[in-house]
Amino acid sequence: MQLVNKTLVMKFGGTSVGSVAAFQQVIGIVRTAKTDWQRVIVVISAMSGITDMLIDSALKASQGDDQTFVQTALELRKRHSEILEEMVLDQSIQEQTKQQLNQLIATFTNFCQAIAVLGEATPRAMDAVVSLGERINVHLLQAILTAAEIPAQGVESTSCIITDHHFQAARPDMQETRKRSQEVIFPILEKGIVPVITGFIGATPEGVTTTLGRGGSDYSAAVLGISLNADAVWVWTDVDGVMSADPRIVKTAQTLPELTYSEVAEMANFGAKVLHPKTIHPIVEADIDLRVCNTFNPQNPGTLITSDALMDVTGKIKAVATIRGLVLVTIKGRGMLGVPGVAARIFSAVATTGASVPLIAEASSEQSICFAISIQLAEKAIRAIEKEMAAEIANKDIDAVTATGEVVIVTLVGPGMRNTIGIAGKIFTTLAESRINVISISYGSSDLSLSLVVLVEDMNRAVNALHTLIH
Repeated sequence: MQLVNKTLVMKFGGTSVGSVAAFQQVIGIVRTAKTDWQRVIVVISAMSGITDMLIDSALKASQGDDQTFVQTALELRKRHSEILEEMVLDQSIQEQTKQQLNQLIATFTNFCQAIAVLGEATPRAMDAVVSLGERINVHLLQAILTAAEIPAQGVESTSCIITDHHFQAARPDMQETRKRSQEVIFPILEKGIVPVITGFIGATPEGVTTTLGRGGSDYSAAVLGISLNADAVWVWTDVDGVMSADPRIVKTAQTLPELTYSEVAEMANFGAKVLHPKTIHPIVEADIDLRVCNTFNPQNPGTLITSDALMDVTGKIKAVATIRGLVLVTIKGRGMLGVPGVAARIFSAVATTGASVPLIAEASSEQSICFAISIQLAEKAIRAIEKEMAAEIANKDIDAVTATGEVVIVTLVGPGMRNTIGIAGKIFTTLAESRINVISISYGSSDLSLSLVVLVEDMNRAVNALHTLIH
């Protein structure tokens, strides 16, 4: 019988490939997918916690620490070998895989030794180091699937995802990536073999390893889904899909059975951790169905993410998301009134620090501008603004550049909120009844969200209160 479904890309995150029990779940999921789909492609992350260990080792090596990376190498060998030995009993497959793992671990050690000698961890060197978590795990999963009698072949995405030279946050060249991906992956699929591909990683046209940024394995899956003309992309994680709120904060949070591209993109931008924000963009363009599923509860259908044409614009609140670890920076002064280019200069200065600004608020009098920024980069951003606006500060056109204590952006997501009478009143009444003060407010330009800034100590109460408005 000819299968109706043709090509499926499945991405497994770090918690989905972090233990024997997790890998056993992956075997079952891949085997089931093979019965329902003509072609199955697997994209894999590093084991949970490994990427952080690699980053820490390289940074400490650049500071002269020649012991941390040695301990990390031992931990890499231990964690991967233990799973290999328990799940792969065929000695020839086991020995071949151990050789591959040892070669990659030796490469890691060599990189860290070179970084220690140079006393510098450049972005290019960091990409070479942090890519090793995925590269090691691909060999492990290939061996596990093969031992389970599911033909599999490991593929390093450096051979098929071609990027620019922006190390640590590279952008794929979609035209070249499509060409290379089809050249590399289609012959494997034609043999009935499951390609197991590294997520998070690409390469420049010259073959130098790059990474797509933290959380980039989701992005890799989306890019490969488009490049290989997939019918669907499924992201496997450790929760039952996209939740109406963080279940660690709201015990009554529910899985959202269906969302549109724009809704989930808004949630990702405002802190929901299930999907990397970049994942959505390529999927939208290709109009491919995206599903978020739970590796440890595969019977649950998870969340289906589909076309914006199906969006319900009746103003219902669907989810509450949070971004933590922020402060509000405020620039105020009567001399800013009516002066063209002030905001441009301020945010150009902030951009030099590499900081992202998730929320901006400006007083209607133009006498103050307020924006949210990561707590770690706040001081650096303030110094950059003070340097850029030194003349205005000296002339007292700008009175001060200040930062608050830690705050949280709480965002309500739901299409049509702006045009729904009474919705803002309900939101602020609910917060007032919980005695929560709102420091700043911003309506999203997309008409899909309303963002509020509250003190970090009020976050849990605010999110729980607002979650009661979801129906």
